[in-house]
Amino acid sequence: MTRTIIVGLDGSPESRAAAEWAAREAKLRGLQLKLLHVWEPVPEPMAQAPLLGAETHQHWTEKIPRESAKGLRLRHPGIEVTTEHVPGRPSEVLCEAAKAVELIVLGSRGLGGLGGFLVGSVGLAVLAHAERPVVLVRSGEQAADEHEMDPAGIPSAATRYRPVVLGLDIDSLDASVIDFAFEAAALRDTGLRVVHGWNLPPYFVYGATSDLARYDQVAHWHASALTEALSMWRQKYPTVEVVEESRSGSPAGHLIDASHGASLVVVGRRIRRHAFGTHIGSVTHAVLHHATAPVAVVAHD
Repeated sequence: MTRTIIVGLDGSPESRAAAEWAAREAKLRGLQLKLLHVWEPVPEPMAQAPLLGAETHQHWTEKIPRESAKGLRLRHPGIEVTTEHVPGRPSEVLCEAAKAVELIVLGSRGLGGLGGFLVGSVGLAVLAHAERPVVLVRSGEQAADEHEMDPAGIPSAATRYRPVVLGLDIDSLDASVIDFAFEAAALRDTGLRVVHGWNLPPYFVYGATSDLARYDQVAHWHASALTEALSMWRQKYPTVEVVEESRSGSPAGHLIDASHGASLVVVGRRIRRHAFGTHIGSVTHAVLHHATAPVAVVAHD
């Protein structure tokens, strides 16, 4: 089976930004890129209209992936780009397609001056149910946004990548999330910034003690646990420079702050196979809405 990155493409600016990001990622990973365009069948009354019928609708929807693929091949020579154009409900088709791919990439509208993402219903459904990594890319994302400024302070795609940021909960470790982040950093030849946020025990929160020595013990325990959790991956990826940050306070807040200097933010999502609920988690949900870099959500058991 060919290893593939799939992009959900609907012709919107956000989906085109996602396709550009996916093309760059396909080149880094040596993978094929597939543009998947899902169109909902035209209702019967419209299908009977001569100018708005099913054949005309299908012609215009087929044009979206065809022309997008042509442009991507020109801008990203060396990657194989294919297209697929299928009818159905976008969230259902994308979730089904995600079962057999390396990555699925979706676009999202940005929140303007606030940064972050505005995740639509299709994106939320795919994030909640896909069991392969899903990357969310904001409208307007450019290759230069993922790189350091050049010596003159000008954005450039020819400089070193910004670090990859990994949000890690040491109480819910999963090898697939950590491995994804280390691999992403290695592919980009950049560092990995691992952010672990933790909360103080209740007796600190409610002011029952001011014992700074006990606070230091808690902080030291979390920092040591983080170092231990990463030891195997440091050996597996010796070229990746790792910076560990274990800090008290909101995990989501720390990750959102770190996203401002990141090329990619990686978070995990526990797989829950019951039908109801968003299945995303509060930290991941907050990061998706406020991070300023592309976000990879890695599902795990």
